Amino acid sequence: MAASCPCGRTTPKGQALSLADCCGLYHAGQHAPDAESLMRSRYSAFVLGDVPYLLATWHSRQRPAELTLEAGGKWLGLEIKQHHLTGADTAEVEFVARFRVGGKAVRQHERSRFVREASADGDRWFYVDGDEL
Repeated sequence: MAASCPCGRTTPKGQALSLADCCGLYHAGQHAPDAESLMRSRYSAFVLGDVPYLLATWHSRQRPAELTLEAGGKWLGLEIKQHHLTGADTAEVEFVARFRVGGKAVRQHERSRFVREASADGDRWFYVDGDEL
């Protein structure tokens, strides 16, 4: 059986999607169709330690020069609270991500902003920034 996608997305019947059928598509180069899908794929990239994907999907005006992930962290789950378009090419996604690091449970509640931009190979969504809630 294929591994379930870390983002927790399910089919309409409540069955977990595999990584290959969910966020793995975006990690392999397909563009996320909306901000929520990009948010989920970025969460999965954190779980998998895929720093190049995280940097590639971060908007250039906010992207750090480098990104170091917390060693020894264990991601426990993602909950999308809400997502909506805020303009023709902008969106927000509110989420709660849970993880454990150094034996301590952490709950990250954030409202993230995304922007869609045209590129030579089609429109792409990018993470811009977020506010902790």
